[in-house]
Amino acid sequence: MIVNNQNYRTIWMENSSVFMINQHLLPHRFEIHQSKNYIETANAIKTMIVRGAPAIGATGAFGIAQAALEFKGNNPEDFKNHIENASKTLKSTRPTANDLFYAIDFVRNKMLKNFNVDDAKKDAVKFANEYADWNAELCRQIGEHGNKLIKNNQNILTHCNAGALACVDFGTALSPIRIAHYNKKNIFVYVDETRPRNQGASLTAWELAQEKISHAIIADNAAGHFMKNKKIDFAIVGADRIAMNGDVANKIGTYTKAVLAKENEIPFYVAAPLSTFDINAKTGDDIPIEERHGDEVLYISGIDEDKKIKKIRIAPEESPAKNPAFDVTPAKYITGIITEKGIIKPANEEIEKFVKNR
Repeated sequence: MIVNNQNYRTIWMENSSVFMINQHLLPHRFEIHQSKNYIETANAIKTMIVRGAPAIGATGAFGIAQAALEFKGNNPEDFKNHIENASKTLKSTRPTANDLFYAIDFVRNKMLKNFNVDDAKKDAVKFANEYADWNAELCRQIGEHGNKLIKNNQNILTHCNAGALACVDFGTALSPIRIAHYNKKNIFVYVDETRPRNQGASLTAWELAQEKISHAIIADNAAGHFMKNKKIDFAIVGADRIAMNGDVANKIGTYTKAVLAKENEIPFYVAAPLSTFDINAKTGDDIPIEERHGDEVLYISGIDEDKKIKKIRIAPEESPAKNPAFDVTPAKYITGIITEKGIIKPANEEIEKFVKNR
């Protein structure tokens, strides 16, 4: 992605450290966070210094590589146990996004085929980097497929952040928008603020501004108004986990936008790599929904007149909050799922055909 006229990835590994764009500080400050060991990397996922399903997948892959490098000794069984414990720690950080589990298993299974500890360590780094490179490339491919759906002079609605910040590069939902922009299509993006963490207002808008893509931030509750008044032609979102029947778990509020889009006859697309499909989830009812701390609802963060980032409470001291991080959108509200291998109709037989060959 372009940041201050330079190319960056969201996350990468150098030696035994994992580096990532610190998303807590955006859009007001651009800083790189360094995790020196897999415990710090797990904490970065848990505290959402890095977030977005493909991005935390790549982070988990790098975390397993760090765990391998940190092992002292040459006993293969001890090494295997160490990796299994590290896998559990990294997987426990976020329960909903399937890419995290997929990426960790990918690196772990590949390196544990080699029972020479030194070679397994090298393999861990090799396969973690391969996973990150693969992730960036498949997001680019999602963009190429999705670009074919976007017409010139269209207005597009997004929800949350499914851009490069949520991946390694390009993004999922933002990838078709980037490719359309690179192809000189005249487009305008309505950016849902996406309460309670405001990833749309803070992150998606920041990415679009960096690329000089025309956009405006709207309140979450304004989307229906713009749809009803024919200001939105096309809606596209990302996904954290997709069931085998096409039900999609994504940031809270996605279900609402999908229902509104259906009512207003607006195409509603989900963009996600095939790794997002969970073969063990038959329907959306099988997807665990993360419940986050109520403070995310009760407080907001912003920058004051002195350019200092501050957290302030916006609700009564006596009031608690409920904070589900995701909701599930039934397949019947989804026009299609844009993947690296093409666009899938949200039906069991279509999904099985694609996922079997991923």
